[in-house]
Parts: sequence; C-alpha cells; structure tokens
Amino acid sequence: MVGIVVVSHSQCLAEGAVELAKLMAGNARIAAAGGLEDGTPGTSFEKIMTAIESVYSEDGVAVLMDMGSAVMTTEMVIESLGYDNVFMLDGPVVEGAIVAALEASLGTPAEELQSKVDEARAAKKLDL
Repeated sequence: MVGIVVVSHSQCLAEGAVELAKLMAGNARIAAAGGLEDGTPGTSFEKIMTAIESVYSEDGVAVLMDMGSAVMTTEMVIESLGYDNVFMLDGPVVEGAIVAALEASLGTPAEELQSKVDEARAAKKLDL
C-alpha cells in the first residue's frame, strides 16, 4: 500500500487532514508533518523525513504539501532520501489527502494517485 504524508506549515492542519483521511480510510498508511519541532508554524526537514520513513514501503510514498517552503523542503527531503518511489502530489491538501488515502487503501498504484487527486481538485462543492 502506498503511504501518504501531509506536509503543512501548520501542525494542526496536517494532523487534521490526517485525522479526516483516517476516518474515511482507517487502514491507510498516512502521517502528518506539520509545523516546526516546537509546534510553531513552519516546515521541518526532520519532520518530513520522519513521516516519510514511518509510512514507507516498496509501494512508495505520496506527499501532499500546502505551499511555498513545504514544497521546497519536501523536494530536499526526497532528494536526500534517494528513493525512486517517493513523489509529490499536486493538489488540495485536505481533499487530496482523503482521496489519496482512500485510493491507496484500495490498492491504487502510486502512478495513478495524481489523476485521482486531480479529480478531487475539480470536484464542485456547490452547484452554482
């Protein structure tokens, strides 16, 4: 099963997205990497690396990030780890985490997760 990591500048946001994803896909391998070590806002190389390693398997790890330095730091972590099967997903953090966790728990392969997250991005919440 592909592991999922949610990276955010906010520890609460990352943990909340993971909590919602686990409600929908209880067996998903998903971890939060939010905020700095002291709980303040920011992105932590160490937290991201630890989260990736905690859900890593031969099926790979998909990482969703909120913005800016979360993207840059995730890129550095992935480069540092040197795994061929750890990759970033471009999409909404909360909806993307839920969809990625559901799909991963159903056995969807890593290479198909981006298209599933794209569908979440396009989903309308209101019929306007």
